[in-house]
Parts: sequence; structure tokens; C-alpha cells
Amino acid sequence: MIPVKTGLENFVTSSQPEFANKKIGLLCNPASVDSRLRHARDLIHNRFPGQLKALFSPQHGFFAEKQDNMIESGHLTDRTLHIPVFSLYGETRVPEKEMFDLIDALIIDLMDVGTRVYTFIYTVSYCLETAKKFGRKIIILDRPNPINGISIEGNLLNPDFSSFVGRYPIPMRHGLTMGELALFINREFGIDCELDVIRLSGWKRNMYYEDTGLPWVPPSPNLPTPGSALVYPGQVIFEGTNISEGRGTTQPFLLFGAPFLDTEEITKILGGNLFPGAILRPVVFEPTSNKWSGQACQGFQIHVTDSEIYNAYETTLTLLQAIIRSSGDAFKWKSPPYEYEYEKLPVDLIIGDQHIREKIETMIPLEDIFASFKPDIDRFRSKSAAYHLYE
Repeated sequence: MIPVKTGLENFVTSSQPEFANKKIGLLCNPASVDSRLRHARDLIHNRFPGQLKALFSPQHGFFAEKQDNMIESGHLTDRTLHIPVFSLYGETRVPEKEMFDLIDALIIDLMDVGTRVYTFIYTVSYCLETAKKFGRKIIILDRPNPINGISIEGNLLNPDFSSFVGRYPIPMRHGLTMGELALFINREFGIDCELDVIRLSGWKRNMYYEDTGLPWVPPSPNLPTPGSALVYPGQVIFEGTNISEGRGTTQPFLLFGAPFLDTEEITKILGGNLFPGAILRPVVFEPTSNKWSGQACQGFQIHVTDSEIYNAYETTLTLLQAIIRSSGDAFKWKSPPYEYEYEKLPVDLIIGDQHIREKIETMIPLEDIFASFKPDIDRFRSKSAAYHLYE
């Protein structure tokens, strides 16, 4: 197998005459490493000595130390280079003019996880808009989509439910790399920033992260493994409920449950513990933080047995409807706020449309709900293919 090289590695090992004497900014986090776990800050500083003038961080902070949503991080000074580290998930989520005054170009090296609600892409979108406004250039150092570049799942976001977990009408699982998605957003939504993507080499669209040979560094605290990223496009929905999504455990998103769940009744409603490409295993777990902290939760762990046929989004919606049916008044939708939205239900922001939530809770047949996604998926697949950088 040809080893996969990230955009970072291809960037620092190639001629870059346009960067001569340029002041550079870098948006990154701990997952911004090469195949030898060397960080982008160090590689770019060594490649362009003295030219790195500012660092930027997304949600969870420069060190990915902040555990939960709406836990902000402040600005810092980098102890090695003695340059500012601007938080784009703190007092502002939009870069300010004073930040971009320090740089001529912004390099972005972030791992996206292939899911609409993952906020890094919206941080990138705000950077694109700010760069356009102030005449700066953006360079994306591309990384693999860890859950492959073919599979697409779910409905398009209804623009009435735009938020920081969904600014644009894209499906829950979008099948694009960060670079491809940035190109799509930049063109399709009229930003038209000067944008370049430094491509991966050796990456194929059918690859999962384990196929790349690259080391996994968690892009955020609650995605500790590629397996957690694989279930995330569905299991993230539980963030909008009083069901623990496994935060505060060693298996976030793979575990889910609550003290009131009746796992035997849920299994009976589901007709067993087998799903296409997955097995549900009954468990009891006790979160050390977040929902139901210190309380024993009855629930399940998802074991994916065949990633090619496993559909995270449809699986979780199926589980959600069974939980609602079995739990009565004990089940609750989480109340606002959620990601700086103070009125709409968090689950509607996550799903991207209140009508799907209403269908789930009124027990509309799941087959009808899932069939409604197909036109969206077909439309997005056709449009997004124009931005594919890899075949």
C-alpha cells in the first residue's frame, strides 16, 4: 500500500516560493501532526523561520483541553515562539481584523471528522469570510475524512436551523475531506476567498482512517479513537436529550444510556440486538462527568462489525424512537442553550430540522423517515462531486 501523506507533509517538503517573506498564521490543534507525530507549528516554523506570526485554535482549545460544548478557551502566548495564540472559540468565534493584521496568509491544518455538526468546518468558514473581507489568502493542509469519502447519510440541514453546529445545508455525514468541504462552501455559498488546498497523496475515497497508516491523535477530547468517529454522525444526536452519550467515560459515543432505561424492553422493541453492520451489547456504566455523573446508567455499547453497511444516522434514530417508546415521561429533550442558540431545541439544531424530531416522537414509521433522506443525499452527492480532489 502506498503510504498516505497529509497536506502538512506535502506542504513542508515542497517548494513554496510564494511564501518568501510572508507573515504566516496557523489554525491548528493537537491533531495537526505528521506521520511521525511532529506538530504543524514546529514543522512550519522550521520551514519558514521567523515567519510564523500568530496561531489560532478552534473549539476545545489549542491543546484540546476543554471537554464540553460552550466551554470557551482564552487567548494565549505560545511559550516556544512567543507569538499570540488566538482562540476562535472564546470571546469571539469570528476572527477579528486585529488578528489578521498580523498575517498575510492563514494556513489551516485541522482534522474534520466527516460530520455536519463538528464545529471545525464553521471556524474555517468564518476564516474564509474574514480572509475575503481583508484580502488575505487561506491555505488548507488537507487530511483524510476518517469515515471515508464515499458514504453520505441523513437529511440536509434546514436553513431555519442554522447554528454553529450547522451553518449550511449539507447532510449529517458529508463524505468530503476538510479541503473539499472548504472548496464547496467557498464557492457554493458565495464567499469567494482566495483559497488553495494542499492535497493528500495516497488517499483513496474508500479508505477509513485505519487504512491510512497515519497515527490517530484525537481531534477533540471525546473522539479518542477512529471507532468513536465512525458512530459519531448518529450518536451525537443524544447530545440533544437526557440520554448520556458516554461523555465522562472511556468510550464516548460508543456508550449511551441513562438510569431509567430498560434495556430488555428496548431490545424487545428493536426485535433483537442486531443492526446492519453493528451489534448492541447491554452495559451498565457510570459517567464521571456530564449527564448522570456518578450514577449507574443502563444502556448499550455499539460494536460496529461491518463499517461498509453500518449507517450511524439511521441506527441512532432507530434507537432514539425505541427509547422514547419505552421510557415514557422519563425521557426528555435537552433544553437550550446549545452552541450559542438560546431558543431552539438542541436536538433540532443537531438533526437540522424539527420535522424529523416530530416524526420520531410521534412514531412515524422509520422506513418513511429514512426514505425522505434519499433526494437530499442524491442532490448533495451530485453537487459535491464537482469538488472532489481524490478519486
